[in-house]
Amino acid sequence: MTEPAPDPVTAWRRIAGSCVLLDGFHALKHAVRFGAEVPVAVTADRRAALALADELAPDVRDALAGLLTEVPEPAYRSLVPRPHPTAVAALAVRPSRADNLEKLAHTPRTAPVVVLDNPRNLGNAGAVIRLAAGFGATGVVTTGTLDPWHPTVVRGGAGLHFATAVERLAVDELPAGPLFALDPEGDDIRGVKLPDDAVLAFGSERSGLSAELRARTDHLLALPMRPQVSSYNLATSVAMTLYHWSATGGALGS
Repeated sequence: MTEPAPDPVTAWRRIAGSCVLLDGFHALKHAVRFGAEVPVAVTADRRAALALADELAPDVRDALAGLLTEVPEPAYRSLVPRPHPTAVAALAVRPSRADNLEKLAHTPRTAPVVVLDNPRNLGNAGAVIRLAAGFGATGVVTTGTLDPWHPTVVRGGAGLHFATAVERLAVDELPAGPLFALDPEGDDIRGVKLPDDAVLAFGSERSGLSAELRARTDHLLALPMRPQVSSYNLATSVAMTLYHWSATGGALGS
């Protein structure tokens, strides 16, 4: 006799504390594309979710069809901090720290590692992870107290934590490689070719680079900026730097 499938809401509540929340269709789509293990996925409207898959993600449509279970809308709402417009949510197994550290330490690297030095804003960190995944960066490392796997960061990253190695490390644990840190007093980045094995460090939104990271830096770089404009948003700075790397010979990851 075949046992009935486990109730997805019961399964969700049993494992939620040890898994990563994928909030919305796009987060689930990206996580599945990059090999995330997804033990449970729910939607309040399966037909609408699969129509989105047909339109936006036909490559993973069959996988999503196998994962998504429709639940009543009140049940869906009870599982998430705030409902997503796509009415889709899932839980994924976080990649092991050991695996991520191995990816970050592996040499030779074909793409830089991005370091956020003591970041403060969860949304900014998520946006940076999304950017890093798009450029094929080896990984994103944070120093300080911010958890790069916080649900708000994962939401901002749209599920792309699974497309790159994301970990929190101390400054003395950063991956090997020439360390380029962004600072207004640095050399104009337009005159520098960034190597593929670079470690690209960005200071916090308020206080800039920490003294500890600055002491380890090999090169200070500055982004072009009009006089009297005080700063760029963190994610914008990362985007400009990764674009410069890619435009001067850096190969985007496959």
